[in-house]
Amino acid sequence: MLSAALTQYRQRVDQHLIAHFDRLPDCAPRLLEAMRYGTLLGGKRARPFLVYSVGTMLGAEETTLDPLAAAVECIHAYSLIHDDLPAMDDDDLRRGQATCHIAFDEATAILAGDALQTLAFEILANCELPSELEPNRIAMIRVLTRASGYQGMCGGQAIDLASTDSRISLEQLTQLHRLKTGALMRASVEMATLAVAQLAPEHKLALTEYADAIGLAFQVQDDILDITADTEQLGKPQGSDADANKSTFPSLLGLDGACEVAQSLHQDALTSLAKLPYNTDLLTDFARYIIERGQ
Repeated sequence: MLSAALTQYRQRVDQHLIAHFDRLPDCAPRLLEAMRYGTLLGGKRARPFLVYSVGTMLGAEETTLDPLAAAVECIHAYSLIHDDLPAMDDDDLRRGQATCHIAFDEATAILAGDALQTLAFEILANCELPSELEPNRIAMIRVLTRASGYQGMCGGQAIDLASTDSRISLEQLTQLHRLKTGALMRASVEMATLAVAQLAPEHKLALTEYADAIGLAFQVQDDILDITADTEQLGKPQGSDADANKSTFPSLLGLDGACEVAQSLHQDALTSLAKLPYNTDLLTDFARYIIERGQ
């Protein structure tokens, strides 16, 4: 069931993204090509999956969720393009293919990330919403803005850069990844909760707790895979975190300790789902998938 849903939602959001790219005027064709490349390079589409799976569970229409999923994936794609730049992580491979600045050039990659970031908010600002959801439009934009900027992804990346070549505490590492990785996953779930007219506050809280748990678990498992998987499985150089002298969960806790943290976060996610009066089977499967990737 999970595999089919991941495929379905990946195809759906990709079709929506392609439609947005096709509607853009051809005023800067090389930039547009780089935007397409950086966004449609592949990937799990975990964040759009959360938008769709949570939203449909709550009763939202997929057509309402399409622009939300596309917007969050634009932000994610922009973040990966910029993360790979020489001034950031300086990576040549992403998802098994040349990173955007290698396939094009550094200036074009920077502009592609910038354009994808603004496209995300253009999509949210202009998309059609059911009349009863129109009051939620600004809240959707606010959620994605916070997750993308200083108090989210950008802040986390800044902490990551500042922490390279130094040993940080487990608390600092956890905060880093709650911002850099977790914030956008939480935003995906929060935006989905805004795609329905009414939702009990305690149910929204349970869903955001779930998002926080799997968001951090996702990064813990990434750290584990950086040690246990090979370059072909990862789609990027194996051991790149160690080579860059970055603090990771295995470097602070050992491999077994990191695996225990992942399992604990998985249990936290299931505890949160147990509070919901909905069919949470898909989200349960996704939580397990997060910590079993690469096994």
